[in-house]
Amino acid sequence: MDIENKFSADSGAPVFESYDLVCLSHLRWDFVYQRPQHLMSRFAKSRRVFFIEEPIFTDEQTHLKISQREDNLTVVVPHISNDDRETKNIEAFQGELLDGLFAEQKINDFVLWFYTPMAMSFAAHLEPKAVVYDCMDELSGFKFAPPALLENESKLFEKADLVFTGGQSLYEAKKDKHKSVHAFPSSIDVAHFKQARDITDEPEEQKQIAHPRLGYCGVIDERLNINLLAEVADFRPDWQFVMIGPVVKISDEDLPRRANIHYLGGRNYQELPSYLAGWDVALMPFALNESTRFISPTKTPEYLAAGKPVISTPIQDVVRPYGEMNFVFIASTAEEFVAACDKALEENQTEKLARVDEFLAQNSWDKTWSKMANLIDDIVKKGTKVALA
Repeated sequence: MDIENKFSADSGAPVFESYDLVCLSHLRWDFVYQRPQHLMSRFAKSRRVFFIEEPIFTDEQTHLKISQREDNLTVVVPHISNDDRETKNIEAFQGELLDGLFAEQKINDFVLWFYTPMAMSFAAHLEPKAVVYDCMDELSGFKFAPPALLENESKLFEKADLVFTGGQSLYEAKKDKHKSVHAFPSSIDVAHFKQARDITDEPEEQKQIAHPRLGYCGVIDERLNINLLAEVADFRPDWQFVMIGPVVKISDEDLPRRANIHYLGGRNYQELPSYLAGWDVALMPFALNESTRFISPTKTPEYLAAGKPVISTPIQDVVRPYGEMNFVFIASTAEEFVAACDKALEENQTEKLARVDEFLAQNSWDKTWSKMANLIDDIVKKGTKVALA
């Protein structure tokens, strides 16, 4: 597949340098639609993008599962046999599989984009035109983080041309570790989530749930304060809590079970506005721990664009700027959450939404992507290739 640059000066869209983009990710493309998907899908409109996931171990023969997606996006999933897993050096083997992909797809001039520093263990032999580390989370604080993660991140800092961070607090934690660190907090596809303000026909499974409805959408994992959720649900048994998202890294048995807590499972990104439309309040009951210390939740602007009052625990990148601008209620305890919900249910949203819309207009994924692409172009125009090893 030849690189197809769909943007031109005649169309009024930006023109960027020609290169393939190879993204090494710890997240799977078909998991939850979030930062990597927003950015890579935009890059794929003007160039080939290869989104390479972590391996899946299988009883089948080792192979690369390659699937074509929208525009010029290719998702690559290494399937490594259990026999090879036992007999080979997996990092070296992943490097061989990567080289095979590059040869087959004729990937020569490329930018290497890291989401996981662990990929340094098998990609360090490559010679890209530029190296980008999009540090969207402090992965070392997450449950089951690999012991070698920080060591690999240190190596990646040495080789990266650009470091992007997923929030302001993460930028402040990383800014002294590299000469070119740039804060790109969670952005928003306003038009997509703003649909929720006008949708009246909601999904049947949610239609059966009484009001008031307080909703959450996102991954349900160690970042969520499930004890807080249980306490608030017990305080107000007449309130209905709608939980949308996959359960990851915690057991289903650990989830609080109440008659007024409804776990609907994961839903497609395209479906989310129809669910948000039927909520009275949107929730972010995050735990305050190492895994949430530097998060910048994408759901903050998404909830706001949907026109919902929002209540969150005091996550730093939510307090600043959303709490300070009175866009989001901040609450720490179950009692505070209940009090904030009472206020939110009585709040007149009209005046707030005008200010919200003005703020969100400056924070689109299109603008974030464009700024990132320009920074990469500045590196690529130098015409040198980076030797990672």
